[in-house]
Amino acid sequence: MNNRAIGTGRGWRKSSRSAAAGHCVEVAMSPLEVRVRDSKDPAGPELRFGDDVWRRFVAGVRAGEFDRPA
Repeated sequence: MNNRAIGTGRGWRKSSRSAAAGHCVEVAMSPLEVRVRDSKDPAGPELRFGDDVWRRFVAGVRAGEFDRPA
């Protein structure tokens, strides 16, 4: 992630694993928070997370905490 200014149209990133179907979210990071939005609706609502909450979420994703049951 980069630390460019949020809200300027720059600094938003989409996963390099995003498919062409457009089912993606984008994230933008600053020193104080992480913002998440729907890539199909960049002017729409954003979710905002504090840095500590975001780190715990990413750790949970990496650990498989949110995987669908087989």
